[in-house]
Amino acid sequence: MDTSYCAIYLSKELGYEVHTITVNTGGFNESEVKEIEKRALSLGVKSHTTVDETKNYYDKVIRFLVFGNVLKNGTYPLSVSAERMSQALATAKYAQQINAQAVAHGSTGAGNDQVRFDMVFQILAPGLEIITPIRDKKLSREEEVEYLKSNGVAFSSEKAKYSINKGIWGTSVGGKETLNSLGMLPEEAWPTQVTKGGSEEIKLGFEKGELISVNGKGFSHPTEAIQFLQSIAGHYGIGRDIHVGDTIIGIKGRVGFEAAAPVLIIKSHHALEKHVLTKWQLSWKDQLAQFYGNWLHEGQYLDPVMRNIEAYLSDSQQNVTGEVSVTLYPYRFQINGITSPYDLMSAKFGKYGEMNLGWTGDDVKGFTKIFGNQVAIYHQVKVEAEKG
Repeated sequence: MDTSYCAIYLSKELGYEVHTITVNTGGFNESEVKEIEKRALSLGVKSHTTVDETKNYYDKVIRFLVFGNVLKNGTYPLSVSAERMSQALATAKYAQQINAQAVAHGSTGAGNDQVRFDMVFQILAPGLEIITPIRDKKLSREEEVEYLKSNGVAFSSEKAKYSINKGIWGTSVGGKETLNSLGMLPEEAWPTQVTKGGSEEIKLGFEKGELISVNGKGFSHPTEAIQFLQSIAGHYGIGRDIHVGDTIIGIKGRVGFEAAAPVLIIKSHHALEKHVLTKWQLSWKDQLAQFYGNWLHEGQYLDPVMRNIEAYLSDSQQNVTGEVSVTLYPYRFQINGITSPYDLMSAKFGKYGEMNLGWTGDDVKGFTKIFGNQVAIYHQVKVEAEKG
C-alpha cells in the first residue's frame, strides 16, 4: 500500500520518472515476484527490477544471528529489522547504478524503518535526496487507501487492517491489536494457519554453527534448509508471539510475528553450543551477541565494530557441529538433546552428580581451598579489623 501510494504520488504530483525495486529476502516466490512487477508497471512506473538477496542476506546477516543465538528481548529473532539492512543496501546500490537523483521509501514517521533506510542511504549514497511521502504528509492508512482509489487503484480497506512483512527469517504482523499494550492477534490474522496436530520428531544437523541438514536431508545452502524446516514446522503454529521493544526513536512498540524455523534453529543451535563450548566462550558470546542484535536492530549494520563481533562469533563456531533432536507439537516444541563428537559432557571424565573419573576427592579438597582463598582472606581481615 505504501509503495503503491509513493509510485503514483511521485510521478503524478511531483513529476518524477519513477523506477521501482523489490528486494526479495526470501519472502516471495516466483509467481509473487511476477505479480509485484505487474502491479508496479500498472501504476505507471518507468521500470521495475527485482533483486534476490536471500542468500546474500543469510551470508551477511542471518548466520551471525544464529551464531549469537540472537533473540531481541529474549523473544524476537529480528525478522524485519535484520532484512531491512539487506533491502537498504541493495536499494542504495541500485539507485546509484541507474544514476537516480533521489531515492524514496514508504516508511511512516512512527517506526524504526525510517531510520534504518535513511541512515544507510545517507552513508552509502550521500548525494541522493531522500523522499518519504507517507512520513512527510503524516498520512493514515485510510487516507492512503482513498488516494489509491481516487487514482483507479483497487485496494481493500479490509486488506489494509494488517501489515504483513514476510522474509526467510520470519514474518511480522501488525494490526489494531498490536497498537495497544493489551491484545492478541486473532487466528485469522496469522499468515500461516495451524493445520498440524499430534507430535513429530525432527533432527537438525549443524556444521560449524550452520544448519546443513533436516532429518538427514542435506542442502546446498543453509537458506534451503531454513525454508524446508519452515515448511515442516510452520503449520504447527510454532514461533508465534508478540514482541514488545524499544524503538530507535525512543517509544515502545508491539509487533506480532511468526518464525517457526528461526526460533527452532536458534534454540537448537544454543542447545548444541551448551554442550560443546566452554563456559567463558558462552559468556562472552552472550554479551557480544546481545550488543550485535541491538545495534543491528537500530540500523547500525555498517559500523565497523559489527565486523569485529562477527569475527569473534565465526571463530567461536569451530566445534559447533552435531545433531539436535526436537519434537514438534501444536504451538510448542521440546528439545530432546544432542549428539556431537565435540560434546564436553563426555562420560570419559565423569557423570555429573554421580562419579568422577578424572580426579580424586583429595584433588577437590585442595582445589576448593585455593579457589576460595582470596575470599577467605577478605573475611578474616575484615573480622580482625572490626575487632581492633
